[in-house]
Amino acid sequence: MIKSLAYPLFAVALLASPATAVPQAPRISAATVNDLPQPLPFPYDEQADAQAAVAKARAQAKREHKRLLIDLGGNWCLDCRVLAGIMELPELQPFLDRHFVIVKVDIGRYDKNGDIAGHYGIAGRLDGVPALLAVDPVRDRLLNRDKLFALADARHMTPQGLADWLAQWAA
Repeated sequence: MIKSLAYPLFAVALLASPATAVPQAPRISAATVNDLPQPLPFPYDEQADAQAAVAKARAQAKREHKRLLIDLGGNWCLDCRVLAGIMELPELQPFLDRHFVIVKVDIGRYDKNGDIAGHYGIAGRLDGVPALLAVDPVRDRLLNRDKLFALADARHMTPQGLADWLAQWAA
């Protein structure tokens, strides 16, 4: 009987080991997006050189052994502004700084910087914003291809739900 339990216990121990554990997001005090500080930020620099900003952020992420998080959106987008407001919360910002290098890329009205998404195999127009690209900076490989647009409805999510979603991509 004991012999038959050994393998499942070993497997459970491996799955629970810290090396495979995803960092847990901090607890967020804002219960809803209505609790966020107002006014919401305008996070995207519409004049920035997106290619240079992404290259610089990727090099930094590689050097610091962090994930690169590319936030594609526009200042006109309420969901983008909600996401930015949550990312700036004092409980979450240190966690994000510890695990990510974040670069915000203005996509205009879906008519700018499409080459950034294209570099990671996202062809054509984005299906919504914000679109967050979690990137392994060493291999320059997109990690969340199937979940790029999960936050495109950020205003209907809880701040904790958004923090938890971000934590799953933490390095």
